[in-house]
Amino acid sequence: MSDDLGAITELGGAAAIELAASALIERGANPVPCKNCSAPVIGSYCGVCGQERETHHHTLRHLLHDLFKEMGSFDGRLVQTIVALLFRPGELALAFHQGRTRRYMPAVRLYLFSSLVFFLVLSTTHIALFQIELQEVSNAYTVKALPNGRVAILSNGKLTSMPAVVAQNDRNLAPGSHSGLTTRLHFFQPIGKFHQRITPQGWAHIAELKADILKGVGNDKHAWIARNAIATIEKLARDPAALNGPLTVWIPRVFFLLLPLFALLLALFYVRQRREFYFVDHLVFSLVFHSFVFAVLIVAIGAAQILPGGRVAQLVFAAMGLYLLLAVRNFYRQGWVISVIKFAVVSFIYTFFILAPALIFVFVTGIIEG
Repeated sequence: MSDDLGAITELGGAAAIELAASALIERGANPVPCKNCSAPVIGSYCGVCGQERETHHHTLRHLLHDLFKEMGSFDGRLVQTIVALLFRPGELALAFHQGRTRRYMPAVRLYLFSSLVFFLVLSTTHIALFQIELQEVSNAYTVKALPNGRVAILSNGKLTSMPAVVAQNDRNLAPGSHSGLTTRLHFFQPIGKFHQRITPQGWAHIAELKADILKGVGNDKHAWIARNAIATIEKLARDPAALNGPLTVWIPRVFFLLLPLFALLLALFYVRQRREFYFVDHLVFSLVFHSFVFAVLIVAIGAAQILPGGRVAQLVFAAMGLYLLLAVRNFYRQGWVISVIKFAVVSFIYTFFILAPALIFVFVTGIIEG
């Protein structure tokens, strides 16, 4: 028996299982083939793939037991992952870097889970990312005669146009009013909450604007951009959430492409630590940070139902900035001064040269498809 154990110790994997099974058969044991991989099973579980040995049919009690066991295991990891994601910046990426992977959800699964929950919340609650409300404005103006035949047009006591040379008896010297359109942006509000109230005069103003733009672009090769912009204005005049559908389709696609770009940017700024932090470490950091973005946006949806949407948007940007700074400091473990400098430069480059062009692309695509 000692010779068999010595031989088993020197071997590994399936070969060791085969030798152990042969030794047990010689002593009257009865190993059974694994239902999953056909290797001989000499215990309660297959030593090669982990499949259970038992072959009886599961009862309803067994199924319920397995269900609650799996749910309990998943819930435990999920809760620990969410707590670390929200309140311990950099911990999830650091855990992956250090090999502490059993406690938390994998970074890819966390990103997919958080983005799925975010867009699921938007669809089930009928919340729009943002809505553009067009409003008519009408301002009374007065005309003041200036020396040398010049006049100034004032609205609410403020100069609204440059003085012009007109005859003193010109009818433009009479007071009047002018109308136009202005926009209000609403974040994370229910679709249908805002209704456009465009009067016939407002539609006439839109038609006039449309005619002027089309006349200006003529047959230019880029005229299709102007035509789509005009069509979008007309759609927004009827529905403030007209762009919401296309945007919710394109944002997850674009964000998925931003993940490796952000990781590459981090790798460039931490190139001296390339022997300690591989590209996959930066990629995991990027996945975790963007998961936090979706998580904080989910919180923002609820907050925007109580607080002004503009204020909530400001708080969201502040939270993302503070989180990124703390995550960079905790993950890369450099001093505060160098961490703040790298955070500032990375944030600037990512925001204005990667994120902003991506969002412009999404917005233009939403206009075209809207």
